[in-house]
Amino acid sequence: MATLQTIRTKAGLLVAIVIGISLAAFVLGDMLQGGSSLFQRNRLKVGEINGESVQYPQFQQEVEKLGDIYRMNSPQNQLDEQTWIQIREQTWQKTVNDLVMGEVYENLGIQVSSEELFDMIQGNNLHPIIQQIFRNPNTGQVDRGVIIQFLRNLETGVAPEQRDYWLYLENQIIDDRIQTKYNNMVGKGLYVTNREAQHSLDNRNKVVDFDYIVLRHNSVADSQVVVTDKELRDYFEKNKDTYQQEKQRKIEYITFQVTPSPQDFDQAEKWINGIVSDFASATDNVSFINANSDVTFNDSWLKKDDLPAETGAWIYESDAEINDIFGPYFENNAYILTKLHAVEMMPDSVQARHILLQVNTEEELITQQALADSLKAAIENRSNFADLARQFSADQGSAIQGGELGWFGRGQMVKPFEDAAFSNKVNEVTIAQSQFGLHVVQTTARGKESKQVQVANLVRNVTPSTQTYQNIYAKASEFAGKNLTKKDFDAAVEEQKLNKRSIQVKENDHQIPGLENSRPVIRAAYSSKVGEVIADTQGSTIFDLGESFVIATLVSATEEGVASFEEVKTRVELAVLKEKKGKLLIEKMTAAMQGKTELNAIAGELGTDIKKATNIHFGSISIPGIGMEPKIIGSATTLENNELSTPLEGNNGVFLVQVTDVKKENNDDVTHEKNRLAQSLYFRASSQAFNAHREKAEIEDQRAKFY
Repeated sequence: MATLQTIRTKAGLLVAIVIGISLAAFVLGDMLQGGSSLFQRNRLKVGEINGESVQYPQFQQEVEKLGDIYRMNSPQNQLDEQTWIQIREQTWQKTVNDLVMGEVYENLGIQVSSEELFDMIQGNNLHPIIQQIFRNPNTGQVDRGVIIQFLRNLETGVAPEQRDYWLYLENQIIDDRIQTKYNNMVGKGLYVTNREAQHSLDNRNKVVDFDYIVLRHNSVADSQVVVTDKELRDYFEKNKDTYQQEKQRKIEYITFQVTPSPQDFDQAEKWINGIVSDFASATDNVSFINANSDVTFNDSWLKKDDLPAETGAWIYESDAEINDIFGPYFENNAYILTKLHAVEMMPDSVQARHILLQVNTEEELITQQALADSLKAAIENRSNFADLARQFSADQGSAIQGGELGWFGRGQMVKPFEDAAFSNKVNEVTIAQSQFGLHVVQTTARGKESKQVQVANLVRNVTPSTQTYQNIYAKASEFAGKNLTKKDFDAAVEEQKLNKRSIQVKENDHQIPGLENSRPVIRAAYSSKVGEVIADTQGSTIFDLGESFVIATLVSATEEGVASFEEVKTRVELAVLKEKKGKLLIEKMTAAMQGKTELNAIAGELGTDIKKATNIHFGSISIPGIGMEPKIIGSATTLENNELSTPLEGNNGVFLVQVTDVKKENNDDVTHEKNRLAQSLYFRASSQAFNAHREKAEIEDQRAKFY
């Protein structure tokens, strides 16, 4: 019978690629308890989509439910902040998708009936998620009996979180099916005519070589072009859509890095010297290390090359004996004492086989332990290992090979299994327990043995003390107290020769590169005024970010929409300069062409060289050595052999093109081209249809108030 662990293992990747993470619909009661006033609702509004308010309590509950799904698929019980950021983003995107597309689906009558869902879960048209979960790895077939048995047990034989996870998968299946229906509807409405297919085929079949000359825009000095303010403003008005901008804040900041002081190094060295005698007299090295070291005991077996050079030389080239101590020495910002813990002649690799017994509950552990003991005894009494592996092992990959795993070295298997395999004598059988279950392990061969050791490293990391933190905070506090405006901030930075950094941040950004947990600075930037030192909600201008204190100023603020003329004047001027330079170059090239039909003569008149481009077709996107030039390529592929173009303005300059060779490929399958174009249209429609609805929707994102 399929277990929840099986579902999580098999469905994880497939679910992730279906239509994005989503949650089952959850009806939220009156969480606000009298908070139905407009003020209360606005205060708790995470966003608004097409006029429908998304409230924080409901949104956060969906986030928590998705977090539970993540935890069920993660070996850790706690999720880190980066994962929570991802979960909140996925929940928001799901919310937007549901509210934007939900009305579209409803108006079109797109839904999934209970009969259809039954068919996808246990009928004749199983959904890929179901196939992935319940497919037998040996036969490649799906056993519907297993599905039915699992669904029966789902009602009474599993924990509530297992039912929740199954409902989550069902909703993934429903959402995927609805989206597929919509995409199919849009796709069926698209059609490629025979004429379109023939035109596309002609373009794909025609391949040209051409010679060209280019006069680059930068060959004209800015001083040769006069641009008036009216021309700039006229260009801006005609091209406003080009200057759309996102909501952003530009900040400048300095850091007061918290690093160990000389006193911190002295204290660490004093500590390590003071514990040498205690470490030398310790009889339980593992317990002593775990109780006193900043790094726990590592039981790996090491050869000389695995150790630091001096430590390796001490062990392998001197008369070091077990429990001898080397050091203290300084390495990787830590003081270390190394004690020789154990010495053995060990192989680099072993050959082994195993029988895996899966364990999912404490009750199963008892029964499987008894079975493992019986199998061990049977093997020691010369029962056939291969037959037992094929009959009992849950590791089907090795079971069909009689449990054989072949040769493997250190670090290739899970630790408990590796320890058992390397500790066994040849043909010895032991039982090891790992996260996969119980392993009945038999080592069948051992590689060439060499001297290997275990060392007990007593490590004292040099870290900033509380006094060091206080001293550095005092410096940051003094700077912040004296510099409350950007003007004062800049002057102090210049005077003290501090390293000032600058960055643009969006409202929902969570990280400033190089700064740990820097979300508070970004949030504060959006509630600060330009020209001031950024402060948090408590009025503090010092941000404690891990190993540094940060002070920042708000340099500029841009809002979403079309930028003002003043904000983009420099960009507009560059565009107008390029446009006017292009006109000058076209005039220059046109004058050089007068009375000439040969490209060589025109190039000589212009004082430039002729360049070549080969194997260019309509679908090409760039000219080698020049860059992206779609207009030039499109024009060149329409010319006949030896035909000379008119001056053409491209992205990088003004071109004159002459085709030197035209090749026709013999692909005349119009039907195939028609199908190819139709398939391409369908795939584009799948993404662009949703994007079109989303762009039309009014979406207000206020998550930054809460996260």
